[in-house]
Amino acid sequence: MSAASDQAPIATVFIDGQAGTTGLDIHALLKDRTDIRLLEIETAERKDPQARARLLNDADIAILCLPDDAARESAQLVTESDTRLLDASTAHRTNSKFAYGLPELNPEQRALIASNRHVSNPGCYPQGFILTVRALLDDNLLQPSARLTVHAISGYSGGGRQMIERYEARDASVDDSLSAQPYALTLSHKHVPEMQQYSGLQHAPVFVPTVCGYYKGMLVHIPLPGVDAARAFDCLGSRYDDEAFIRVNRLDTEKEPFLDPTLNNGSNAMDLLVSGDARNTLVTARYDNLGKGAGGAAVQNLNIMLGLDEAMGLAGSQ
Repeated sequence: MSAASDQAPIATVFIDGQAGTTGLDIHALLKDRTDIRLLEIETAERKDPQARARLLNDADIAILCLPDDAARESAQLVTESDTRLLDASTAHRTNSKFAYGLPELNPEQRALIASNRHVSNPGCYPQGFILTVRALLDDNLLQPSARLTVHAISGYSGGGRQMIERYEARDASVDDSLSAQPYALTLSHKHVPEMQQYSGLQHAPVFVPTVCGYYKGMLVHIPLPGVDAARAFDCLGSRYDDEAFIRVNRLDTEKEPFLDPTLNNGSNAMDLLVSGDARNTLVTARYDNLGKGAGGAAVQNLNIMLGLDEAMGLAGSQ
């Protein structure tokens, strides 16, 4: 799929928060497309509510790439009924007025995204967890009462500008690219409500994320005690066989004894890697935390909202 269409612009798009990590990625994915017109704010006006309000209301679709409180503020600034919102923050992910922007969630989700005025982009960590668990619940390989754990690692870009600056200020003579620092040790990470709600679980999962010393790429590990790996593989393979960006494979530990979290970087692809035996299963989701985990997912949702091929401008489709 080419990065741009030859047709005249069909919509105007404003990225509120274009200077942030996700905003920059979305801008890079959209800037050369001719089927949309990007509205851009002057640097000096980025914190001016009146200037932002004008552009928010001039846009056909406004993409919010902001901290949660600022995203709520921007949503309140939209007074034009024709302006649609795509919120990349956490602010509205469990809000019933926002369609959840995970197209692969179920057969109805694309229609909800396409028709809703408000769409919330999913979080990076939750996507691999939700797509795994929801499929297994729907196929009765898991019960809603299951109590699950999730361990995940991400590149430091997932922490935003301040974390990026902290990591990139390291002494170049220190090779700590494989360092791992678990965080959110209170087990109350802001993604947990989203993970529980859209997976269909009755109990919140125990989630332990880890940031590592490389820029981007993530692995989300979902251990499934008592689940047959062969049945899990068949279930996931059947569920996502027709999905352009989801690939389901048995993990070949001889070819890949150590999992590289960066193999899908620069794309919107997600691997669901199944390992284990008849007694226990491990599903590992591998994807780019700034791609399918953030900017790529936002562009996929934008395409659906505009009635376009959802793979337009995105790498990694099959």
